[in-house]
Amino acid sequence: MLDKIVIANRGEIALRILRACKELDIKTVAVHSQADRDLMHVRLADEAVCIGPNSSAESYLNIPSLISAAEVTDSMAIHPGYGFLAENADFAEQVENSGFVFVGPTANVIRLMGDKVSAIKAMKKAGVPTVPGSDGPLTEDNDRTLRIAREIGYPVIIKASAGGGGRGMRVAHTEAALLSSIHVTKTESKAAFGDDTVYLEKYLENPRHVEVQVLADGQGNAIHLYDRDCSMQRRHQKVLEEAPAPNIDKDARGAVLQSCVDACIEIGYRGAGTFEFLYENGGFYFIEMNTRVQVEHPVTEMVTGVDIVKEQLKIASGQPLTLRQEDIKLNGHAFECRINAEDPKTFMPCPGLVDYYHAPGGIGVRVDSHLYSGYKVPPYYDSLIAKLITHGEDRKSALIRMKNALDEAVIGGISTNIPLQQTIVRDANFIEGGLNIHYLEKKLGL
Repeated sequence: MLDKIVIANRGEIALRILRACKELDIKTVAVHSQADRDLMHVRLADEAVCIGPNSSAESYLNIPSLISAAEVTDSMAIHPGYGFLAENADFAEQVENSGFVFVGPTANVIRLMGDKVSAIKAMKKAGVPTVPGSDGPLTEDNDRTLRIAREIGYPVIIKASAGGGGRGMRVAHTEAALLSSIHVTKTESKAAFGDDTVYLEKYLENPRHVEVQVLADGQGNAIHLYDRDCSMQRRHQKVLEEAPAPNIDKDARGAVLQSCVDACIEIGYRGAGTFEFLYENGGFYFIEMNTRVQVEHPVTEMVTGVDIVKEQLKIASGQPLTLRQEDIKLNGHAFECRINAEDPKTFMPCPGLVDYYHAPGGIGVRVDSHLYSGYKVPPYYDSLIAKLITHGEDRKSALIRMKNALDEAVIGGISTNIPLQQTIVRDANFIEGGLNIHYLEKKLGL
């Protein structure tokens, strides 16, 4: 087992990793910016190292500083969490080349799955269902592009190969709009990602966002931990998640779960990962793979009883998976509400002093948060400040617990999106389950 790791992140996920390390008797090093010196995990870690000023670019994205922190503390490994450098292949490569263990996949696999075009090719080869599309980058041959679009059928979506987080995408509903949409997307992609490679896919008009959680050891063993529904989104950003995904065709689910396991073995995947799909009319369509732990991993932990972060650490230690697929049983249902420091109507970030804080509790309630009374939410980073998770024997009981937990939560001194979450969990259509990715935006009038 690894004896000491650097937690190369901040906030709730850093505290989550620290807790897993403590359970495995792994010493921890908390790295932090100047603004984050009062974070809870910094107080609890065995050692703490300031890696730079407030700006992410000069601290959490500063690769030399992170590796230096591992060196000066005699650490064995670096856990990237999510966000920041978690899916940066160059970072993973530099960590390994410096003699440390990267808690995640190899750099080559991160590169493979980080490029949308190569990822789709790899998934096709492994038998994972994909969206009908151009099967590679679009070229300067406009006749070919127009022919592909006609064969797929309008509407189509142009996507930047290096895009993500809802950026680098444009929908064309007619042939007349296609070429100009491609030109604009290429220009935007070049400016945002330094790469103007784009590809074409069938645009699914009312899909759901369903993802599959996997664990693999890079030694030929892989399992799935079933699926999650992440369709409650605003501007491609997830707001609320649940597991398992409700109202899914049983046969389609079984096939896609197995295909994800097969794909992990095919590409030599190591660690925790998530296959993201659009689901429409009983069919799954691969869109991307996240080669890291997800924000919403707790809902899967609640319904399977598997500690995903502890499994990451065991795999990074070189241990083969001890879990087998037959060991994984679904138990009930779980929801997660992302609590952000933001105005619930305008969605503008609302940093500031948390002058009082009360976390909800009771049977089936979990709170993953770094908050405490007197903590000052800085303005420099993502606005996520807590994750409220509830579990019940079925979807109805888990949802009732979420309603009660949201009503019980108190975060004073700053604005949060709790009122928005209270509205969602009381929405009659949401209570029925199985809504598409556009539902929340339409409800909010966006």
